[in-house]
Amino acid sequence: MRLTREKIVRLSHQVTDLLVQCNEVEFIEDRDTIRQHIVQTVTNVLREEEKVEVEVRKRISSQKKEILEGSEEWDLLFRKYYSEELRRMGISAASEEHQRAGHR
Repeated sequence: MRLTREKIVRLSHQVTDLLVQCNEVEFIEDRDTIRQHIVQTVTNVLREEEKVEVEVRKRISSQKKEILEGSEEWDLLFRKYYSEELRRMGISAASEEHQRAGHR
């Protein structure tokens, strides 16, 4: 998923606002430090996701026969290889469910 820096910052404000409202959360850093950490974390996760997608696309394009993007076969291979990459990285099945919701 590609998000602009502006959208990531907006998301970080929303997450921080929700954390402030939550009685179970106690801030040990100031609000802006927490928000900046959220921005960095989301940015890093999205960067890793892009790397996985590039690797999956390479694997699909390296098949002996040409597989057209958007075809059922391409989509099945994408999901399979994406899931394999996530497992290899130690990322849980919850992320796989997110990916199944749509990689485009």
